[in-house]
Amino acid sequence: MLTGICWAGMIASVLLVLNLWPRGMLAICLVCFLSFVSAAQDFSAYQSDGMLLEAGFISLFFAPTGFRPGWGEESRPSRASLFLLVWECFRIYFESGVAKIMGGDPQWRNFTALDEYYQNGPLPTWIGWYMQHLPHWFHAATAMGTLVLELGLAWMMFLPRRLRILCFLIITPWQIGIILSANYTFLNYLVLALGTLLLDDRFVLPWSPRFMKRSYLATKEAKPLNVAAPEDKYRTRLRAQVSALKIAVTAVMLTWIFYATLAQMVWFVKPWPKWTTPVSALEPFRIANRYGLFAMMTRGRYEIEFQGSDDGQTWLVYPFRFKPQDPSKAPGIYAPYQPRFDWNLWFASLSSWRQEPIAVRTEESLLRGDADVLLLFAGNPFPHAPPRQVRAVIWQYWFTTPAEKRSQGIWWRRQQLGLYAPTLERQSDGRIAVLEWPPATEPRE
Repeated sequence: MLTGICWAGMIASVLLVLNLWPRGMLAICLVCFLSFVSAAQDFSAYQSDGMLLEAGFISLFFAPTGFRPGWGEESRPSRASLFLLVWECFRIYFESGVAKIMGGDPQWRNFTALDEYYQNGPLPTWIGWYMQHLPHWFHAATAMGTLVLELGLAWMMFLPRRLRILCFLIITPWQIGIILSANYTFLNYLVLALGTLLLDDRFVLPWSPRFMKRSYLATKEAKPLNVAAPEDKYRTRLRAQVSALKIAVTAVMLTWIFYATLAQMVWFVKPWPKWTTPVSALEPFRIANRYGLFAMMTRGRYEIEFQGSDDGQTWLVYPFRFKPQDPSKAPGIYAPYQPRFDWNLWFASLSSWRQEPIAVRTEESLLRGDADVLLLFAGNPFPHAPPRQVRAVIWQYWFTTPAEKRSQGIWWRRQQLGLYAPTLERQSDGRIAVLEWPPATEPRE
């Protein structure tokens, strides 16, 4: 069922790109992605999922009507929907800046937040390795620039045309730099897309391909007026009533979204217990959210690794598809794709196995030889039968120095810290028993 929902959403997204019935395709995409997020549960508790759902819902009122609307000359987007999409883009920046200040992490106040940022994120890239080794002044300047952009320059989105374009010219290379240096799924691509709304036709047209210019300018040519066929009074009245109903529904929903998002932004600074019902009513749909990226920076990189054994002496490693594991393998660029299993394991590594049961559940699935779980790994070291024992160990990783990379050809240094979760064994009767418990440890940062 979930696979069918994903295929339906992907087909609808392709048709949306082809400009076939945009509002209908957006509605299908929205329903499919909301269904996926609801079914995925712990694998979809990311701010980027809420960003996409919010943008998708508002776009229902922004997209042109009709099956093949072309440039949408017959159905101009409402100013309210355009404002709310820019409003979402602004909030992603501004609320993230407020979260950095309100979170109390001294790294942001000392401008050291990015000193090890490229190494410690969920899925680093090979470009991030090189950026990690830039001098401290660069990391301090980008940390300060992040706060200036999020808390100050983001307000330019609501200023006159030239300042909006200047804002676009600032945030676009900034987002491209983030995309190249870290794998934050489709988040930065979505912010880039929202940023294009700061531009207008007059700015975009000179940079557009020739065929797009001709197609667009053709819509501006004078055309003979089409005389509408006469309609009876009943149809005219019905059309007017439906139009009024559409306007009323649009006004209510967009006002509701604006109130819910504004209230959450205000409550971020000063909690206010009144008038919360309109906000809580939208929570299950995740179309009016509060954002706050990188409020607390991680201070180390930890990786969970699963190993299996038939005798308790020789342990074979389950290789990951995307996570850092082999020190000699260069970190890749995978975004906008999000390997959610690898992401969840990164978050689990910062906590304990009791708080994050994904590690124990994965161990149990590997003992059973669960085919779906094995597909999450790059290979299966036990192709003929599941192992008798499985354990999860935790490593700490560091980027190598340029000298180490030149001499050894490796991107990572690592040190095994011990067991992360209980070592499990599959007994002869099929039951699963605990062989060894991990030591109690403090939460990692």
